Amino acid sequence: MDRLDRAIIAQLQRDARLTNTELADRVGLTPSPCLRRVRRLEEAGVISGYHARVDPAAVGRSFEVMVFVDLAVQDRAAVERFEAWVGTVDEIVQARRMFGSPDYVLEVAVPDLAAYERLLTSVLLAAPGVGRLNSHFTMKTIKSPY
Repeated sequence: MDRLDRAIIAQLQRDARLTNTELADRVGLTPSPCLRRVRRLEEAGVISGYHARVDPAAVGRSFEVMVFVDLAVQDRAAVERFEAWVGTVDEIVQARRMFGSPDYVLEVAVPDLAAYERLLTSVLLAAPGVGRLNSHFTMKTIKSPY
């Protein structure tokens, strides 16, 4: 990957709706070689997709909570059950398995505190294998990839 590939990636991260001609102009290429590079980056898996950025408030998910999860038992079956369960909960928008403590960090997005309290008591606390949950509410987002 060279300087031009990195420039293409940076431009597409800012605005994935650029036409190939606009992209080529911004990175200093003509359209044909620019398109070849984009296709090569896609085929190599460097560019894995194109996404729409959605305003969380507009879709009723403006209340963000980071939930730290420790499993009661940490064997393969417990991990697999918990990870499969995570995929079934729409309000969990991102999940990461961690080295060390906590075992998992879940990013939860719901409309408000009352909705989170309902989710916590009826869904999260009933998750398979959970030993402990610790919730951290977002005060302000300083930097985000979205």
